[in-house]
Amino acid sequence: MFDAYRPEMDSSASPRVLVIGLDPYRVPGPWDPEPLARAIEAGLTKFAEHGVGVETCLIGLDGSDDVEAVVGSALRARPWECVTVGGGLRHSDDQVELLEQVINLVRRHAPDAAIAFNSTPANTYEAAARWLG
Repeated sequence: MFDAYRPEMDSSASPRVLVIGLDPYRVPGPWDPEPLARAIEAGLTKFAEHGVGVETCLIGLDGSDDVEAVVGSALRARPWECVTVGGGLRHSDDQVELLEQVINLVRRHAPDAAIAFNSTPANTYEAAARWLG
């Protein structure tokens, strides 16, 4: 299971990218979260392959997270070069308010960070790389 904020993703490189997305284990519905969880992990391995530090902030839709506190804490943890917002937050009309909240938290707590959007977990690194110096 994912933690809401996982600072341990890559200890070999200084974290430069924060990935904010949905925790597949805490999205309601009759579905198997394992394939998506594996896809997220596989996508994050590309950061290590390129020597780019990454951390994740995965939030649930089960009501167990104080989104402002969890996301705000992750954003304030260090200066980020890029914050990547996952497709699960953007591709659902039901999540528009949550997406707005996340984007406004990024603007407030990481105003110097570029904002990137992936289309799948597999291209999370490529989305962030477009904005890394």
